[in-house]
Amino acid sequence: MSEGLTDVQKKILSVLNETEKPLAPKQIAEAVGVESKEVSANIKVLKKLGYVDSPVRCKYGITDSGKENV
Repeated sequence: MSEGLTDVQKKILSVLNETEKPLAPKQIAEAVGVESKEVSANIKVLKKLGYVDSPVRCKYGITDSGKENV
């Protein structure tokens, strides 16, 4: 179901799916292995798609829709 998503976006969703708590872009970048700027840009796209939300300021978690695309 995750067609149309880039490899980085899929990895971001995977990392967020594996954690219970919201993560900052820097934490996600370390887990994915890319720069935090690239993570931030991809999170923006994922947020528009409804796959990621921001339950805590500057931290992100996966939504139910996002879990369906992991």
